Amino acid sequence: MTTAGDIMHRGAQWIPAHETLDRAAQLMRQLNVGALPISDENERLCGILTDRDIVVGCVAMGHDPAQVTAGEMAKGTPRWIESDADVDAVLQEMQGHQIRRLPVIEDKRLVGMISEADLAKHLSEEQIAGWVESVYAKG
Repeated sequence: MTTAGDIMHRGAQWIPAHETLDRAAQLMRQLNVGALPISDENERLCGILTDRDIVVGCVAMGHDPAQVTAGEMAKGTPRWIESDADVDAVLQEMQGHQIRRLPVIEDKRLVGMISEADLAKHLSEEQIAGWVESVYAKG
């Protein structure tokens, strides 16, 4: 059985909710990623911040990224999956919520992230086609 832990990208890092968006952008550049899970003061997932969120939700709105925090950008209910979850559960979670990135948790701690690139490396063409159809479907 292939699990979330088998296909995830290890080394994902939190951005604390109190950190500013300019710091988040610097961390994204440093890690060469387009998204960061946002953690609350107890290191619990409270959202995901994307590079697009920073540009569209802050800069394009005329706000200063040095004055807006990651926590202010966190919206909705964050989605995640346990590292021992079957890959079918990963696909179900991502498809059901039309999300492109999924934090992976083990013992209540962030251990990785699953992105489109991770799916492309580890899944069959049929699985990827179903995922793309579901996640990118207009709805």
